[in-house]
Amino acid sequence: MKTTHKALIALLTLAGASAFAQAPAASAPGTNTPRIDKREARQQARIAQGAADGSLTARETQRLEKEQARVDNAEAKAKADGTVTAKERRHITAMQDGASRDIHRKRHNARAASAPG
Repeated sequence: MKTTHKALIALLTLAGASAFAQAPAASAPGTNTPRIDKREARQQARIAQGAADGSLTARETQRLEKEQARVDNAEAKAKADGTVTAKERRHITAMQDGASRDIHRKRHNARAASAPG
């Protein structure tokens, strides 16, 4: 049961990472954020890897996924008016910096997903 749960989390996380990695087909010129998108995909992959190897518990994975969703929402909000300003890019980058630190801390803490059994 727990193995199935872990596999489902890993699958959903990988699906999210691939969705973030794909650039939108028709984006306005002022809303291109390839650096932000690539970093978001890398962070999603780190979360998926942590869920798969057991270094993240299900709860840690869920919280990190919510944090990634907040970053994604901030990016969508910045793109909504057709231009992503330098200030908005700095804000999103700062959010990503915090998310990256959280991923590192959660993956390297003493907690681990319980072994199937």
